[in-house]
Amino acid sequence: MKDLSPDQKMAIESLLGRSVLEQETVSVQAFQPPPISDQGRQEIVGALRQYFAELDAKRQPVSDREADDIIYAAMRNTRPGYRSHQ
Repeated sequence: MKDLSPDQKMAIESLLGRSVLEQETVSVQAFQPPPISDQGRQEIVGALRQYFAELDAKRQPVSDREADDIIYAAMRNTRPGYRSHQ
C-alpha cells in the first residue's frame, strides 16, 4: 500500500469499506464468467426460486420495518462503513 498515491489508497479503501494498513497487500483479479446455456440458467433460477420459497415458508412473519432493520444490521455487520439510503 505504501507505493500507492493517496487517491489510489482512498479508492481502494472506499471499495473495501475500511482503512487499509500500510503493511497490508491488496490483490485485484478479474474473471471471465463461465459460459452458461439458457437451459442451464433457467435450471439455476428454478433451483434458487425453490430454495427461497422454502426459506420464506419457514420464516416468522415480521413487519416491513423489522425486515428493513434486519437487512440494515446485516449490511452494517458485513460492511462497517455502510449507511442506509433511506
